[in-house]
Amino acid sequence: MTTHPQPAQPRQPLLPNTPASCLGIMGGGQLGRMFIQAAQAMGYQVAVLEPEAGCPAAQVTGQHIQAGYENQPGLMALSKLSKAVTTEFENVPAESLNLLAQTSFVAPAAACVSIAQDRIAEKNFFTRCGTTTGVYPAPHLAINSQDDVAKVSDDLLPGILKTVRMGYDGKGQARVRDRAELAAAFAGMNGQVCVLEKMLPLAYEVSVLVARGVDGEAVVYPIAENVHRDGILFTTIAPSTHVSADVVSKAQAAALHIIAEMGYVGVLCIEFFVLKDGSLVVNEMAPRPHNSGHYTIDACITSQFQQQVRALAQLPLGDVRQHSPAAMLNILGDVWYEGDTDTMREPAWDQVLAIPGAHLHLYGKAEARRARKMGHITFVSSTMIEAQANLGKACTILGIAAPEWA
Repeated sequence: MTTHPQPAQPRQPLLPNTPASCLGIMGGGQLGRMFIQAAQAMGYQVAVLEPEAGCPAAQVTGQHIQAGYENQPGLMALSKLSKAVTTEFENVPAESLNLLAQTSFVAPAAACVSIAQDRIAEKNFFTRCGTTTGVYPAPHLAINSQDDVAKVSDDLLPGILKTVRMGYDGKGQARVRDRAELAAAFAGMNGQVCVLEKMLPLAYEVSVLVARGVDGEAVVYPIAENVHRDGILFTTIAPSTHVSADVVSKAQAAALHIIAEMGYVGVLCIEFFVLKDGSLVVNEMAPRPHNSGHYTIDACITSQFQQQVRALAQLPLGDVRQHSPAAMLNILGDVWYEGDTDTMREPAWDQVLAIPGAHLHLYGKAEARRARKMGHITFVSSTMIEAQANLGKACTILGIAAPEWA
């Protein structure tokens, strides 16, 4: 997909605490909830469009438009209320964003979100950016049919087969060792277009959180290092303890180039792989605040959600300095269950909160289900070693297998 980034424009701030200062957000999950809380703290009202009653975002605002993301009356109601609209997830229909843009300022724009919705378009875009940054995606190939499976070169295997659209938290993907496994995995994707990515010798994953204003001002946060379990983010530490100064410079420069090349306005998270030889590979991006950026709420001068509000309201971007080392633990619905049984109990939050530097964030989801994100805990400290040790203590209390470093 070819993008035609809009040139930087003068800011036209939507000032808070005025009758017209209402922001809109598409999506009512935890990211919407935290955006609303940040906006309200800055003096803005927020309207949310979300089909689910009682969603996390609706619990913190009185302006919930309960409608689908393609529902035109709902979209018109959101546009009427909101001078500026953003999104909390990348799979919001681009057509809906374009419709809202006819009457409201929309950031990020539909053209930017569309790239992140399609893994092939995303990789093509990253490849073009790589001619400038020197940072490229992993070798890959689009798989449209079983005929394409037969054409896969041997050097792309073993690999990871991913659906081009709608995959997240490990869903819509499969590791394949050889052509037979690839054929079976593609058949299991029920005819969806996929992309095969070559598996590379990964040392660790990092994410770069970057934000850009309508005037072209851009800021980049410290590099965060991530660990996944079962395809779901498990822990994030920031700043990364492994990343070299050279990799920091390359990753941050690549992120700033990517966001500028798209003409993107808002908060963008880009995930990179650092390989065992120290080289850097760009993996994917999320056109919104990201799970790996939650540490910014408690450890940075300006959180990713405050930054999202600033960009959407066309205010100056905030200071991204990190004042404390941070270790973030995702809380899944599994911790409400007794071991492998179906017996449920409330986790010992009082014991967790007795740990120094613990900041508990629960998302207000009514039902705890295994593998469902229910909240997170960020541990801040004067040293990363202590923050990591405290995260390990929380794992013991909650019955979670602690990370190797804890």
